[in-house]
Amino acid sequence: MASAKADINFEKDLFEAANRMRATVAPADYKHIVLPLIFLRYLSLRYDKRRKELEKQLSDPNSPMYFSDAEIVREILEDRDQYIAERVYVLPEEAHWSYIVKNAKQPNIKEILDNAMKLIETENEDLVGVLPRIYRSTNLPVENLASLIEIFSRDSFSSSSDDAVDVLGRVFEYFIGNFASSEGSRGGQFFTPSSIVELLVTMLEPESGTILDPACGSGGMFVQSQRYAKNKYALSFYGQESVDLTVRLGKMNVLMHGINADIRLGDSLLNDQYKDQQFDFVIANPPFNQKLWGAEKILKNDPRLITDYDKAVTDGNANYMWMQHFLYHLKDGGTAGFVMANGAMTTNNSGEKDVRQKLVDEGYIDCIVQLPEKLFFTTGIPCCLFFLSKNRNGEKGYRERKNEVLFIDARKKGVMVSRKQKALTEEDVAEIAATYHTFRRVEGKFDGIDGFCKAATVEEIQRNDYRLTPGIYVGTGETETDDSPFEEKMTELMGRLQEQFAESNKLQERIIRNLEGLL
Repeated sequence: MASAKADINFEKDLFEAANRMRATVAPADYKHIVLPLIFLRYLSLRYDKRRKELEKQLSDPNSPMYFSDAEIVREILEDRDQYIAERVYVLPEEAHWSYIVKNAKQPNIKEILDNAMKLIETENEDLVGVLPRIYRSTNLPVENLASLIEIFSRDSFSSSSDDAVDVLGRVFEYFIGNFASSEGSRGGQFFTPSSIVELLVTMLEPESGTILDPACGSGGMFVQSQRYAKNKYALSFYGQESVDLTVRLGKMNVLMHGINADIRLGDSLLNDQYKDQQFDFVIANPPFNQKLWGAEKILKNDPRLITDYDKAVTDGNANYMWMQHFLYHLKDGGTAGFVMANGAMTTNNSGEKDVRQKLVDEGYIDCIVQLPEKLFFTTGIPCCLFFLSKNRNGEKGYRERKNEVLFIDARKKGVMVSRKQKALTEEDVAEIAATYHTFRRVEGKFDGIDGFCKAATVEEIQRNDYRLTPGIYVGTGETETDDSPFEEKMTELMGRLQEQFAESNKLQERIIRNLEGLL
């Protein structure tokens, strides 16, 4: 069987070493101490690597950049353009890692780190707002901070290692994953397990064009998309995130992977930073089942709404507002793939089912994948993937399939990679993605696999009351989503109850008015 990569088994010794230092700092805040240190180490490694390249060229008589004049050599080595041209950030001496290490045990190391962050931002305009200056305000003891600096100064991160920069990028991802695992639901707000990200990206096939992630968290979708593309410069990335510190993490993460993503701060549903812009791909893991999210602030003429305002917006759950947001930002010919709560496949709440029905009837829903349980750190309850597409009439080289929806039941996929976490194997990802790719491209009738996948017609979905649970269609005989979490079921029941109360109140008022008319 192909391997499955756990999000919690890389460089375990580093995480355990750092974990011992958490006594005085809340877990939710610890990542904001550790991750900027890794990023600072990364910036220094990149700078050192470029400087050594220049030194070699300047000292080699066979190089076109050779100079024997020491003053000219010094000027070139200090020329910021020589670094910027290679996408390397310029570091002042007091912001360089060697200076940090030299002063790690000084009583003012916190001030030194905050100052280093400030100096780097001053020297590099596009890093403004990325580097946090929080060390003076943290409760972490100076000796523990010095130990952290020592950890990231080990040989595996030395400039003598050719792959040190790549290793450091992987460690950054590893720490993000570990913090998500240890923080519970709060950590899950900015992290999607890698096997889910890999599946989404592989199914979407983003070879070139523009990508939007309106709930981009730490930027994992962008990193995986660039890994997928054969030409890493053929993709442009745009993101939005509602939490300032998470925006900083996302910017650091993508920069460590050589990605220049435009990540903006703001609530995507209520303060869309990309109004009137559309993209080739939308990829996201939005927060599930948001209640009281501010639906009253959505204008009745909001261009994102695909049906009447009263049927398109509900404050009880933002899931379908997210879907309308994704669809609105898709270019003609584009496709959106995103993670969603299982309850979205079957909910009958007003403002949710109405939008789902419209998406089915208008032919936008392309594929539904039901995922196995335990893929997420934050819940053992499984979720699903939705794919909405604007190429179902045969655009972009795909076949015409507007009257069909592909259903994939992947609940039996994945392997346990720890006591609590499951991950999809490379084989699982390849099989699910190949099924979707075949569905989009095959000429003639798509042949499903009993119990795993089937292309159902829109008429079949309508006959099943617009329920989108794959088990209904692929041949398992399942007619309900019986593994929905209690919170989802309760949300739906509460929504129905509130609607019934509202109807009851209207009926009572009508009765009273009628009785008053008899007086």
